[in-house]
Amino acid sequence: ENTMGAISTATDACSVVKDTDLVIEAIVENMGVKHKLFKELDSIAPQNVIFTSNTSSLSITEIAEVTSRKDRFGGLHFFNPVPVMKLLEIVKTADTSAETLSALTAFGKKLGKVTVECSDTPGFIVNRLLVPNLAEAIKMLERGVASAEDIDTAMRLGAGHPMGPLQLADYVGLDTCCFILEGWSEKYPDVELFKTPESLKQLVSEGKLGNKTGEGFYKH
Repeated sequence: ENTMGAISTATDACSVVKDTDLVIEAIVENMGVKHKLFKELDSIAPQNVIFTSNTSSLSITEIAEVTSRKDRFGGLHFFNPVPVMKLLEIVKTADTSAETLSALTAFGKKLGKVTVECSDTPGFIVNRLLVPNLAEAIKMLERGVASAEDIDTAMRLGAGHPMGPLQLADYVGLDTCCFILEGWSEKYPDVELFKTPESLKQLVSEGKLGNKTGEGFYKH
């Protein structure tokens, strides 16, 4: 009750940005839409306001391009579900100032998060390692090396993972996995690890997106 009493809401971001210290953007993963929002906010927000994005796959540097506060722009990548997951990735660009980085780290710790700092690179730390791993598991399934169940069992019991890669892909959402890989592949066409598996594209085209639709690599 006390927490909710300290929260106010608005449907017009521009109307409240003048009275804030920190903006965390968490809208659709579309660069054009993000640019439109940040351009509007940048023209209104006082220069001391720090801008951040919660993007999981887009370049923080590229998002910040349309603003006049590149030194006060960074990434705050939370993990789902946010109240449960302790990790917060803090992403710095070549322009992010030490003061901004320090303020973002302090903010994360105040939320009770464990913060890790990384440079602006595709997927940051977690998704850069995780998403290609999921893609490799899918490609292994495509080649007929092992069944989905056996791939997942092997990684749970052999690598100590709480969830196998194909089970995790279904949990994350096959459309989300596909979106991330296709975005990276378009930007970095020579990186083999970023190639989108054909079976993943097929499942997405059929509307089989994993847990949220009841079917993906598994039936749920």
